[in-house]
Formats: sequence, C-alpha cells, structure tokens
Amino acid sequence: MGERTASGFAIKKSLCFFFTLTTLLFMLSWVFVLRSTRSEATLGSTTNSNLFTSFNDSDSDQVQQQKNVEVESSFGNRAILVDNVEAPTTLVEKQQHVHGEEGVTCKPRHHAVLRVFMYDLPPEFHFGLLDWKPEGGVNSVWPDIKAKAPHYPGGVMRVGNSSEADVIFVPFFSSLCYNRFSKTGPREKRSRNKVLQEKLVKYVTSQEEWKRSGGKDHVILAHHPNSMLDARMKLWPGTFILSDFGRYPPNIANVEKDVIAPYKHVVGSYDDDQSSFDSRPTLLYFQGAIYRKDGGHVRHELYYLLKNEKDVHFSFGSVQKGGVRKATEGMRSSKFCLNIAGDTPSSNRLFDAIASHCVPVIISDEIELPYEDVLDYSQFCIFVRTRDALKKRFLINFIRSIGKEEWTRMWNRLKEVESFFEFQFPSQEGDAVHMIWQAVARKVPFMKLKTNRSRRFFRSLYGRAPPDFS
Repeated sequence: MGERTASGFAIKKSLCFFFTLTTLLFMLSWVFVLRSTRSEATLGSTTNSNLFTSFNDSDSDQVQQQKNVEVESSFGNRAILVDNVEAPTTLVEKQQHVHGEEGVTCKPRHHAVLRVFMYDLPPEFHFGLLDWKPEGGVNSVWPDIKAKAPHYPGGVMRVGNSSEADVIFVPFFSSLCYNRFSKTGPREKRSRNKVLQEKLVKYVTSQEEWKRSGGKDHVILAHHPNSMLDARMKLWPGTFILSDFGRYPPNIANVEKDVIAPYKHVVGSYDDDQSSFDSRPTLLYFQGAIYRKDGGHVRHELYYLLKNEKDVHFSFGSVQKGGVRKATEGMRSSKFCLNIAGDTPSSNRLFDAIASHCVPVIISDEIELPYEDVLDYSQFCIFVRTRDALKKRFLINFIRSIGKEEWTRMWNRLKEVESFFEFQFPSQEGDAVHMIWQAVARKVPFMKLKTNRSRRFFRSLYGRAPPDFS
C-alpha cells in the first residue's frame, strides 16, 4: 500500500508538471502573438493553413477593416483560411475532395482573420506567476517583447477596440497558478490560487466587454482539470480551453461552446521514422499507473486480461527513474499503444503515442478529442468500447485482426497529423497553438448566436432597445 501511495504521488506530481508545461507553451505563444505589433495590417497576405472549413464570418469586410480598425497584427496578419484554392494541399482539403468525388465539389470558403481583444490583466495573473517583475515602471503589465517577438504564422490579430473583436481573451495562467499556488502557505488563510480566482472574477465581470455579451464571447484557459475550480462556476458563459470534460458538469462546460486542447507530449517526436509493421516487435503497449479511480478502474481489469500475452507490454511506469526514456523506446517499438481512461477521460499518453507513430487504441467512452469537428480520428486511431474491451480475449483478438496494410495506412496518417499536436515556441503554422486558435474561430458563430438570442426580450424587460454590438 505504501508503494502504491508513493507511486500515486509521483504520478500526480508528473501530471501537474505536464499540465504546467502545456499551459506555459500555450499561453506564452498566445500572449506573444497578441502582444506582437506590426506597423501595417496586411490582411491580404495568405497562408497554407487550409485546415478548416466551418468558420465563416460573412459580415466581415477585410478592406474596410484594414482602413478603420486599430489592430496589432501577428506575422503579417495571415488569414486562418484562404479561398481560391484549386488543388488539395493539406490533410483536411484532401478529405474534402474525397467526400466530393460523387459530383460535389468541396472548396474552402472565404474566411476572415480572427479578431481578438485581450485584457491587460495585471502581471499577478500571468507573468507575475513566473516571478517576473515589471522593468518599465510600476504600471508595466507585460514584458517588453516588441523588439524580439517570435514569428508566428497568424490566424489572429489583436484589435485595440473591443467592439471590433470576435472574441475577448482572458490571459490568466490558470494551470500554472493551480500547480504552484493551490496549497495554503503557513501564514495564509486561503491559497493564492483561490485569491487570484476571486480577483479574476471580480475584474472580468466588471468589464464592459463582459456586461454587453454576458461573457459569451470570452476565451478562458483552464487546461488542468483542477484549475479554475471556483472561477469557472461564475465565468462559465465564456469559452473554456480544456483537456476534457471529466470534472465539469455539462451546464458549465460542453462540446458546443468549449474547445478541447491537446496535452504536451512527454516523449520526444519520432523524427525520420523508418520503422515498419515488421520492425515493431511489440503488438500492444501500455506503461503507466495501473490503479486509478473513477473511469480508470478499467486499467487494472485490462491488466489481468493482457498480462500473459507474449507480445503485449502492460506494466506500471512513471516519468521517474528513466520512465520517459523507457516509454519512448517502448512506444517506438510497438505497433499499437493503449490509451485507457484514468482519473479523467483523457491523458497525455494519447499524444505520446501520436508523437511515436504508435497507432493509439482508445478505451475511454467519454473522451473528447482536439479538433474532432474537422479531424477524423478513426483514420489513425482504434476505438474500442469499454464494455467490449473487458470481454475475455475480445481486445487482443481484435487487435491481432488488424493486418499490415491497414496498420501501415494508419501509421502514415499519424505522420501526417502529428504536427497538429505539437506545442512549439515560437509557434509555427499548423502546430497545436495555431490549430487551437482555429478551433476558437469556429466557435464564433455559436457565440454570436447565443449573444443575439439573449437580447430578444431586452426591450420588454428594460424598456429600451439593446445596444448594437454588431
């Protein structure tokens, strides 16, 4: 029991580290993008990121916008999508042309750059959590990065007038705040994490931007399942960036309004992968915490079903004592990698498998996946219902039935999509940060729908017409 408690603590510590790393890379990229300033807003420039086709703001006039809107652009304000694309050049475009083979031509529609207004929150909510101190005076909010802002492929631009924005970004390093300051200090009655959440709610809900939309157009990062535990109950009308919905009631977070972001993978990317079906001797691989609570009880049941299979590796492991190195070697030498629900439906293990080009076998009925509205995971993942996986010999027989040709097709697909889950600094076109911004952009029509519906009875309730936010 003592060993299990110690290993559980190590796993918990490791998970906190993963969430912190993901949040830092994610938030730093977002903040640097929005803080980057260019002298001109060149909205006519293009990009190769034709990945999505569902976001369309027909009311946007880019030429007029360039003349009238005060903006801070990122990397020339490249558009999220471009039209007039004649041939499929990206993953999703190829999918569109495949679906359009029977007489239907599918082309990306015209899309506008996502316009973002960012609150100038005090440093205690973001860089102050990293012990940064203002250098330009007591009123300085952000580090001076204008002279050395990293290049970024675009997809967003910062607007100086919030009435011109599609979304309002709340730059709070919530996962970092939880990981570093959730425990109460010796002279504290409440943790710094709780105090900052209360201050955040008070700040955000007092802003005119929140009042005019009820928060429906706000974007708030809460990637760690335990971050924002208090504030999210009051800021829930906004769009949360989450790892999954495992610890959220459906009225607070759901797939319609919120965005699922990937974890930062722990194992290294498998560059120049020359492996093959025959060169990966292990059929099925899992290394991690076997005993978990909630939906994770399935892990130990599967362990007893699979532990005696000669070509299956199923063992306890953590990032401690060379665990990452062992996992890297194990995944790269395996054909399939198990991704089983833990304390929450998702884990970084899925993204480790993708980075290792090890075809994921997902056994997590409640899992939500990043960008699934545009990305077909069935082309590079195997999904098995929990009740089926727990049937004697069902899972192992099913995996053995997948032959070399099908596996190779999925392996190639993994190499095509792996960049979508890569957090980089500075961010690059088509990586995780870029993809998440596009996922946010696809929520904008729904945000506008909710805001417009909420104004229906404004006149009868308040005796005057609602303000014009269009």
